[in-house]
Amino acid sequence: MSSSGGTRAIVAALLANLGIAITKFIAYLLSGSSSMLAESVHSLADSGNQVLLLIGGKRANRAATEEHPFGYGRERYIYAFLVSIILFSVGGVFSLYEGVHKIEHPEPINVPWVPLGVLLIAIVLESFSLRTALGESAGERKGISILEFVRRAKAPELPVVVLEDIAALVGLVLALLGVSAAVITGNGVYDGIGTVFIGLLLIVVAIVLGIEVKSLLVGEGASPADTEAIKAAATEGADIDQIIHMKTLYLGPDELLVGMKVAVTATTSAHQVSAAINAVEQRVRAAVPIARVIYIEPDIFDPDYRVEAESSAGPAAASPAQPAGRPDAAAARQGGHDAVAPGTGDRH
Repeated sequence: MSSSGGTRAIVAALLANLGIAITKFIAYLLSGSSSMLAESVHSLADSGNQVLLLIGGKRANRAATEEHPFGYGRERYIYAFLVSIILFSVGGVFSLYEGVHKIEHPEPINVPWVPLGVLLIAIVLESFSLRTALGESAGERKGISILEFVRRAKAPELPVVVLEDIAALVGLVLALLGVSAAVITGNGVYDGIGTVFIGLLLIVVAIVLGIEVKSLLVGEGASPADTEAIKAAATEGADIDQIIHMKTLYLGPDELLVGMKVAVTATTSAHQVSAAINAVEQRVRAAVPIARVIYIEPDIFDPDYRVEAESSAGPAAASPAQPAGRPDAAAARQGGHDAVAPGTGDRH
């Protein structure tokens, strides 16, 4: 996702939600509808969420420091996680409380045409906001479903905005049904029921967002397509014999770290090894531009020496074979003392 594209979608959603929140709250004051109050809080929470996403995007662009050598890209994940918490606590829980209260103490809706008109206008405005978000994400979705897009996306802003806009539209329809039923029957309980469903909807969306963003916070590797592209680019030339093992990690939505151990010929000179690794780095960056941080360790591959390693999380994707002439290589790797060829690990 381009940073500018995500920002456009966030700003569009923010402006729409601010206007809608004010209009809904005025409609609540005139009609006394709990669905309108819940929707007002929903739109206000969404506005706050979009502000958080904009702040997270700005803070993530800070330059790397000695204390944070890989930069601040993951701050975008932190602020997206805060969004899911706010959507749950402010939007969902409050709507549930207000809905239950209205069911226990139903009240008739005053001036019914006001909330009905506001809801219809809000549906139109939210549709424009959702269309903007879907248009900005079209390049990334490439034919996959919206749910799959939310699960695969590494940049959190657009998935958050898309889910929020969908939840807003569904919530508006629920509010419209609740208010309409209350107006037709004269029973305010239906208004409260609609409010409860809005609260449940917001809680479900918040949980989905929280689960997906948590995965990004913990750390995700490259997609299968990017992983294969990196491997293909690395082994494309005759510079190295093979990749012994490789791991990837997203440092932020637009920055991927790649670490690999590669096999070189035992008779290769240090100068040739350095040139080979530089060539591999160039090919990998050309194939996957977001692979900006690359560390490559050259080694000698010995297919007759197998080693199995267990990490704290279970079986690790350790080296399938022990480098020749280095019986203590596994211990060195666990201690973090792997050698890196001169000139490798450049951060461009």
